Amino acid sequence: MAERDIFLLGNPRLWLVSEPVREFGSSALRELITDLDDTLSGFRRVHGFGRGIAAPQIDVLKRVLFIRMEPPGFHGPLINPSIAWQSDETTEIWDNCFSFPSLSVQVRRFNQIRVNYQDASGVSQVLDASGDLSELLQHEIDHLEGILATDRALSPRAFRMRRE
Repeated sequence: MAERDIFLLGNPRLWLVSEPVREFGSSALRELITDLDDTLSGFRRVHGFGRGIAAPQIDVLKRVLFIRMEPPGFHGPLINPSIAWQSDETTEIWDNCFSFPSLSVQVRRFNQIRVNYQDASGVSQVLDASGDLSELLQHEIDHLEGILATDRALSPRAFRMRRE
């Protein structure tokens, strides 16, 4: 249970697809959730931003996210998340990532989504998300599929340094 190193852009493991979690209530799952929470907190302390992290970013190829979003007040893990529905409407945004904290990438995201997931006990949950939470969940779920924001760039010129 500790803050973990975050893989940076260029690490080939970031493009691997994560495996579903099948065993709930294990010490390994509890430790992973704690490590994600601690790593998110540490990143925020150093960089001053950050709302979510995916297990592959800390070298665990499991379908686990940890989100801390205020508002709308969502805080905690999403296990085996999948997008069950998305709106027709999309928005272009500048996306940031812990794996390339100095870079922003212009991408297109759905305005609203519905996510099916399991909580830490394995109980099925549904989360309807819009706005910033929708964008964040799409970004983090992409990590579980081995997709980075750089892969979704709107054009070869859709990159800028965060300080710009």
